[in-house]
Amino acid sequence: MLLSARADCQARAAPSPCLRVESGRFSLPVMLSREENDRLTLTGKNTPAGGLLEQARAASVFTTPTINSYKRLKPFTLAPDRAVWSRDNRGAMIRAIGGAGDPGSRIENRIGEPAANPYLYIASQIAAGLNGLKQQRDPGAPSATPYAADVAALPTSLMEAVEALENSAFFRKAFGTQFIDYIVGLKKAGTGRFLSEVTDWEQREYFEIF
Repeated sequence: MLLSARADCQARAAPSPCLRVESGRFSLPVMLSREENDRLTLTGKNTPAGGLLEQARAASVFTTPTINSYKRLKPFTLAPDRAVWSRDNRGAMIRAIGGAGDPGSRIENRIGEPAANPYLYIASQIAAGLNGLKQQRDPGAPSATPYAADVAALPTSLMEAVEALENSAFFRKAFGTQFIDYIVGLKKAGTGRFLSEVTDWEQREYFEIF
């Protein structure tokens, strides 16, 4: 922030400050063990990908925590819009990079955005990934066309994400009901303030019509 101010610029963490610039993101890489590198397919149950995909909707409050966050989750924008994985495809939520024998093999979760609290973001992904390993969740086959995959869609708004978290038995058990209720209440208060405001879009859309 200080360096940008000295250059007469403004640093920003909002993922989509306007529609004319590329949205920001907070991709989270997960390095794989040597054994996992030797069989990097993700079609089995040897990686945390299955758990990450399974909990993606409820975890969205932690990975994409602002109203502005959801402006970037659109098709063909190098941001995911559904819970799917693919091999080296930046349009998928989970991007598998590398292959058998490659020490740099990893999976990259591309759902996150710069305004995410890193502690909550990472904690939610650790919890979901470990649960996927424990429960042997299979992420299924990779998709070559992630924007057309027949899988669960990610939330399209913070309100939808909050509802998914509120109803998540997994995160209530993993993080505690009291904490989840606190986060849900906090986010509902924020969305309530947003919905009570008159936006520029409403003025442009309705002013001359009505």
